[in-house]
Amino acid sequence: MARAASSRGWIVTAAGLGINLALGVLYSWSVVAKTLTKPLAEHGWGWTAGQASLPYAIAVGVFAVAMVFAGRAQDRFGPRIVASIGGGLCGAGMLVSSLATPTNPLPIILGFGVLTGIGIGLGYAAATPAAVKWFPASKKGLVTGIVVAGFGLASVYIAPVTTWLLGTQQVAGTFRILGLAFLVVTVGLAQLLQNPPVGYDPQAEKVSSAKRKAHSGHGEDYEWHEMVRTRQFVLMWLMYAFAAFAGLMIIGHMAKIAAVQLTGIDLGFVLVAVLAVGNATGRVVAGMVADRLGGIKTMLGVFVLQAVMMGILAFSATPLALVPVAAVVGFCYGANLSLFPSTTAGYFGTKNLGVNYGLVFTAWGFGGVFGSLTAGSIVDRTGSYGVAYAIAAGLCLAAAALTFATNPPAPRALPVSIERDGTKQAAA
Repeated sequence: MARAASSRGWIVTAAGLGINLALGVLYSWSVVAKTLTKPLAEHGWGWTAGQASLPYAIAVGVFAVAMVFAGRAQDRFGPRIVASIGGGLCGAGMLVSSLATPTNPLPIILGFGVLTGIGIGLGYAAATPAAVKWFPASKKGLVTGIVVAGFGLASVYIAPVTTWLLGTQQVAGTFRILGLAFLVVTVGLAQLLQNPPVGYDPQAEKVSSAKRKAHSGHGEDYEWHEMVRTRQFVLMWLMYAFAAFAGLMIIGHMAKIAAVQLTGIDLGFVLVAVLAVGNATGRVVAGMVADRLGGIKTMLGVFVLQAVMMGILAFSATPLALVPVAAVVGFCYGANLSLFPSTTAGYFGTKNLGVNYGLVFTAWGFGGVFGSLTAGSIVDRTGSYGVAYAIAAGLCLAAAALTFATNPPAPRALPVSIERDGTKQAAA
């Protein structure tokens, strides 16, 4: 029985990985945005960096908000239904986006920004909790990292494919082809997602006392309204928002950053792919490290490294400098996408993980929206990303400082009842 359950858990994990490989189309936006900002004479749309950032920023915000409702639906109706609807909306949004023109951006705003944003939120929310619930605490970081790695790794193939499609099919054709492909893939893989049966308790593994101590939290299950009243939730939300500001700012602008900082060299899609490899690697490695050291300690190291990379990025004006920095920035960003869901599960339990992590994830959306729009506005006004890098570095250091005030919630006392003889006994 245990072996069969374990096999089912790995099947769900693999399906979640595949779904996220498709939903990671979000991270190809910097390649699309670069084309949108080219002059009409160069087969672009003549948009400003701020205009090209808007659909992406809306998609990020909608994605984050949808996660809350999707998480609730996943906990209640199961991941298969939620992921199927998400795949359908993701594909439909891309198809609607294909109707946009240089003078009519509304289809992209509604299609990519709203419909695809909702679809990504539904699919992403269904994949990770469904997989995590099949495994004991000692593997939650690893499993989370594997599932979400697909989302980060997606740009490795999506960036060059999108670049080729933009060159041969233009913007409209690119949206149509990607939309149809991702609709088929995500809806198909969604049929493999399944929550464990009611009452399922993953067999605990024997771990060392040091490793057991490192695990985040004590496993009590919190309802969402109980979680949001805790100090831990507030601190985690702030840390996530600060780190996401820096990470999503770079991801949404990587191709444009390359164009601004590398004179005469077109490495946009290469850097997007490099960043994606770092992104995926960070998710898996950070999950494994967190299983041993704990999520918060791992976050501290990631935040500090992320701040340092923002400073170095400001002076990276050659491919030799920019490529490794992009990889490390992606690593740090990906690490956060693994650490926060596993830490949420450790602090607040897995029973309501869908909606609980959805609420924590709104911080990612908040940081991503402001990160992308702030960077776009700054580069339009100054012609440089320098000020944006400085702001992002400061926020990463602030997140690092907050880790020292963040620890697992204290075990909650059981309610007591007064018996007739006056003695107190724990309520059943």
